[in-house]
Amino acid sequence: MTQTASTPTKLNKFEKFKAEKDGLAVKAELEHFAQIGWEAMDETDRDHRLKWLGIFSRPVTPGRFMLRLRTPSGETNSQRLRVLGEILQPYGDEGSADITTRQNLQLRGIRLEDVPNIFRRLEEAGMTSMQSGMDNVRNITASPVAGLEADELLDTRELVQQVQDMITNGGEGNPEFTNLPRKFNIAIEGSRDNSVHAEINDIAFVPAYREGILGFNVLVGGFFSSTRCAPAIPLEAWVEPNQQVVDLCRAILEVFRDQGSRANRQRSRLMWLIDELGLDGFRAAVAAKLSWDLLSGAAEDEITWEKRDHLGVHPQKQAGLNYVGLLVPVGRLNAADFLELARLAEVYGKGEVRLTVEQNVIIPHVPDSRLEALLQEPLLATFTTTPSPLVRSLVSCTGAQFCNFAMVETKQRALDIAQELEAELDFPRSVRMHWTGCPNSCGQPQVADIGMLGTKARGADGKPTEGVDIYMGGKVGKDAQLGSRVMKGIPCDTLKSVLQDLLIKEFGATLKG
Repeated sequence: MTQTASTPTKLNKFEKFKAEKDGLAVKAELEHFAQIGWEAMDETDRDHRLKWLGIFSRPVTPGRFMLRLRTPSGETNSQRLRVLGEILQPYGDEGSADITTRQNLQLRGIRLEDVPNIFRRLEEAGMTSMQSGMDNVRNITASPVAGLEADELLDTRELVQQVQDMITNGGEGNPEFTNLPRKFNIAIEGSRDNSVHAEINDIAFVPAYREGILGFNVLVGGFFSSTRCAPAIPLEAWVEPNQQVVDLCRAILEVFRDQGSRANRQRSRLMWLIDELGLDGFRAAVAAKLSWDLLSGAAEDEITWEKRDHLGVHPQKQAGLNYVGLLVPVGRLNAADFLELARLAEVYGKGEVRLTVEQNVIIPHVPDSRLEALLQEPLLATFTTTPSPLVRSLVSCTGAQFCNFAMVETKQRALDIAQELEAELDFPRSVRMHWTGCPNSCGQPQVADIGMLGTKARGADGKPTEGVDIYMGGKVGKDAQLGSRVMKGIPCDTLKSVLQDLLIKEFGATLKG
């Protein structure tokens, strides 16, 4: 951390252990950790510093770690999926994976003694997990159909990769940005439908014309926390779709690193620094780090479409080819799923696979002549292209099954309740329901039509039980906005009837005859 006049002399406990030893330093100790075992490790190394490498110790599954990858733009391929499936296979039922709301993958059930070999296999396949946890920049998101759709404005994938390489030193780890005051999210949108949820990112680039030239308006400061949720606000800046994007990300990160608060972690996200400096002051601090003039923002951006989920069959701009969006129920995969998705991508496409922030999968480059055969594949009975109206838009965090922060079990409960409601109701349209197990809001309930945030509630007998706070009013795509809490402490045992009532009154659902 660069010391400044505003740097507090009193550091929180996380800043203290970061000052003692950079999180990235444990990279050189992985072989040693594998030999001595997780129980013999220094607790701070095990429970905190390993997160700089994307390795997460989970108290609810002692000895079994989570590994968070970096999947820029949600872009991957059959070779990589096959490697991930083979990594998970030896763990049997204890091995699984989740697609995240940042177009990313998290592997579960990993044993520490296997990590050195796993890292070698990831590197051989062109994958990395560096700087994917704790006070680092998370996976950088983009349109999941970048380079595929005829109506896109910009294919942002190369820019996303350049920003990731700048932050992570090409995936090797970069000490320049391993000591941010708090975690950080970046999104670069090239389409018209805000597929990245720009409003919930610390930095978001959205397409905009300025004086007839297509570039990006810049938003800053969006975040969720247990004490505050804030949508991103305009930086009043516009950049060209080139090195300026990388330079601006670097400048903002440096200002945040050097001037962000390190005293209270609940007040350490970027928006708190913007509040402290004022938007004009923050913009001036960022502009001072650039070698070029930061231009004023365009009056309007090009986010003019309602958001799409990309499920189903869609023609690509490449004649005769299609991308096929598959629903992955609440984003959960196992080893066999990885291997089968790899096979399908090779047999019917060109081996390419995309991930979405809705926790689903896209197989692109499927010729017209091969569509029918793909749609008949057994895996598509589960990973369907035509899901039911609630399950279609269902998003869930990991929940209490694997995450010690979660106050409720989410994934299976979310799926069960959605399917039960579908059996009882008819819907005029899909309703977006998001579940998250705790106020960290990994499941993003604030962007949903109906969002559930795990909490403790009082049951009918007056005893504590699992419950949720309910959020409504979230809107995605054009004119996106965050929802607000409308109900508090609803016991999970009675939640289905509450949701049924909301779906009928607010979304036009009707009871089946």
